[in-house]
Amino acid sequence: MPVPTGVGQCGACIKAAPPLDACLAAVTYAFPWSDLIVGYKFHHHTGLCHAFALLLRSTPWVEPALDAAHAVVPMPLARARLQTRGFNQALLLAKQLAPDKTDARLLLRIKDTPPQTSLQREQRLDSLKDAFAVDPLRVARIKGARLVLVDDVMTSGASLYAAARVLRAAGAAHITGLVIARTE
Repeated sequence: MPVPTGVGQCGACIKAAPPLDACLAAVTYAFPWSDLIVGYKFHHHTGLCHAFALLLRSTPWVEPALDAAHAVVPMPLARARLQTRGFNQALLLAKQLAPDKTDARLLLRIKDTPPQTSLQREQRLDSLKDAFAVDPLRVARIKGARLVLVDDVMTSGASLYAAARVLRAAGAAHITGLVIARTE
């Protein structure tokens, strides 16, 4: 269950609250899940998307988060990465989870960044500055909204946090991160 603000949080989180109100993950990013996700993401095993969505939907608190969401927002890919990969794995997953609520145009990727796996945490945070923006024509949809931000994996949290900060600055009232897997 997501922890209410101020309850069970560390001192750092109380002092500077993270931009996500909650982050839900189905599994730990370890074998066999890590291999399956790599296959999904980098080897076009897009057929796994349905299984990942079922896995997420069976995870506690995911259904209520999706039901309460005004919009489900997939993490956008940089244009070059999208052209190379041919698809956005977060968008496929979001559409599988909530086809009627998925909005891939709310959050934009406006800056290419190096692959996050090649960087240390501080470098990740720095490289993601100004990487995301909200479509100015769609800001009204975000004000006061409950959002679910979908990605495949959360490692350091740098990407999800950078995206959530932009959504929060645009007026989102509540943001739940939703990932297939999360590192310990």
